[in-house]
Amino acid sequence: MVNTRPPKIDELLKIDPYLNDFQDEISRRYGVFLDYQRRIDECGGIEAFTSSYREFGLNVQPDNSVKGLEWAPAAEKLALIGDFNNWDQNANIYKKEEHGKWSLIVPANADGSCAIPHNSVIKIAVSRNGQTHFKLSPWATYVTCPNPKETVIYHQNFWNPSEKYQLKESRPSRPASLRIYEAHVGISSWEGKINTYRAFADEVLPRIKKQGYNAIQLMAVMEHVYYASFGYQVSNFFAVSSRCGTPEDLKYLVDKAHAMGIFMLLDVVHSHASKNVEDGLNQWDGSNGGYFHDNARGFHNLWDSRLFDYTQVETLRFLLSNVRWWVEEYGFDGFRFDGVTSMIYHSHGMNDSFCGGYPMYFGLNADTDSLVYLMLANDFLHKKYPFMVTIAEEVSGMPGICRPVEEGGQGFDYRLAMALPDMWIKILKHTSDEDWKIEDIVFNLENRRYAEKHVAYAESHDQALVGDKTIAFWLMDKEMYDFMSTDSPLTPIIDRGLALHKLIRLVTIGLGGEAWLNFIGNEFGHPEWLDFPRVGNGESFHYARRQFNLVDAEYLRYKFLNNWDREMMMLEERTGFLHKGYAYTSWKHDGDKVVVFERGGLVFVVNLHPNKSFADYSIGVNSPGRYHITLNSDDAQFGGHSRVNNETKFHTSEDGYAGRRYRLQVYIPCRTAIVLEKEDE
Repeated sequence: MVNTRPPKIDELLKIDPYLNDFQDEISRRYGVFLDYQRRIDECGGIEAFTSSYREFGLNVQPDNSVKGLEWAPAAEKLALIGDFNNWDQNANIYKKEEHGKWSLIVPANADGSCAIPHNSVIKIAVSRNGQTHFKLSPWATYVTCPNPKETVIYHQNFWNPSEKYQLKESRPSRPASLRIYEAHVGISSWEGKINTYRAFADEVLPRIKKQGYNAIQLMAVMEHVYYASFGYQVSNFFAVSSRCGTPEDLKYLVDKAHAMGIFMLLDVVHSHASKNVEDGLNQWDGSNGGYFHDNARGFHNLWDSRLFDYTQVETLRFLLSNVRWWVEEYGFDGFRFDGVTSMIYHSHGMNDSFCGGYPMYFGLNADTDSLVYLMLANDFLHKKYPFMVTIAEEVSGMPGICRPVEEGGQGFDYRLAMALPDMWIKILKHTSDEDWKIEDIVFNLENRRYAEKHVAYAESHDQALVGDKTIAFWLMDKEMYDFMSTDSPLTPIIDRGLALHKLIRLVTIGLGGEAWLNFIGNEFGHPEWLDFPRVGNGESFHYARRQFNLVDAEYLRYKFLNNWDREMMMLEERTGFLHKGYAYTSWKHDGDKVVVFERGGLVFVVNLHPNKSFADYSIGVNSPGRYHITLNSDDAQFGGHSRVNNETKFHTSEDGYAGRRYRLQVYIPCRTAIVLEKEDE
């Protein structure tokens, strides 16, 4: 293949001059991308290609007949079976077409009604080498487990309600600053149960809105048979998770979020698929191939799952249609792509230190097929939907992941700043407060690719899983059981935990990225960890819930952390500091444990010292005038000690300080942060 230079590669090279040495490889990848686009054009063009869910699977026609179309290249016979035809494998046989496709028409009943009743159970009998297996269509839109106590095998339900929920609300505008609330519907109740889409919409959405978040990243929506997989072992890519309700219930949730002005992101898993054979995509046509590599590349040894063959046109059709389906059918506004690091390296990032420098990103371990698939997905989504936001879960630092495809990048809008939560957990596990290295903390918070936007977060669902703990529990541990009541003594451990929980989140949102993410419940310091019902814990829901009852109890100290989080979000909403450029850090003092930085017209002063308070502490600012306190972690409403007078005004002096043109002097107690804002002239 002739190398094709991306039309705007000069922009990428200007941002990162080190890439000059790898122009040929960037151009080669872009050439593969153009070749794949040509193949898609030969299949009818990107519009028809990404709308294939209207043809594949089972689709009810205007006359109530049902058209079926499947791609099963290794199969020798396909038959639609179910309650509607008494499971007769000879009643509705698919016709073999070209290129491994199979078609079917089920005529309407004599009275004009659909021959397949709504919500009735159906399967496809797939025969190969003399064996027949009852399978679920890869394009199934609703699958259920009829009796979980007796079987874990899911069945396909023919979803054709007489009245479908119609999305009514208009999409909110794409936020300039994303404040993302990462949520899992199933665990969103304080009760020991699986919560529903409608309950989440009615009871949890108002909390998120009140808290100041403008986006929700919804996890575990794509159907997954194994609940404890957290939604990352997807078995049915076009189906909503039936544990939490029906397709119409999910539409109700998205519609209600849009009515509140909340941008909806779906956690999409295109990096791998469940190995389930009976109710998953694995061995769909009787072979190990089909949508997957039919060799060692088709298996993920660590995740025990199947890996897609992105060179297959039908795999591209399936996956690109899948992202469009979630936008068109359910109204999602964007995606967080899971497992991107695993996708883009042949090693899947396993045992990789990612210390190999630029040759590592462009060497033989880089997976061109996966990188090009991501380019195709992002190129289509952003051209089709101007509101679209895509986020990459990517930890290696691959250059260009968040640069436009025309520059030779992969086209994402953001990548997760995955090193940040790892840093905080490592510090809390292994370093005493007196030994915190402030310069190292600031370096890690600011260490990200220039001109590639990052989502900052102190912890997500990963840090809460069994075997680890939430930051609040690392800080306060078992004392959270006995001393979170305002009627109980404020112990040193609780006092420290409340203070550091606030400071860790503030310095992370201030320095760590261009967007913010919070995992459901962590805004109020959720205790303990996450553990889904399984045999090993007696199928208990005790740790698979979010205890909102704790923050609702006025007599508990969780409300202080919740108040702090809400005011941080409101400050960002009012000032937009996340999207107003990089912070300028003028002071990072290991001895004092003090960090000072300016961002978006605000001045952040953070004292992480366990016992040293500073009166008349000099800080540098670049804009003269009078400043006031706009946020103070020591306020009583945040569980602080009210040592700082919020009415104090701060006037700049002409003698510069810390490399800035002007000086301010502030009182900053230990384990306290204040945010200053300049007053209007």
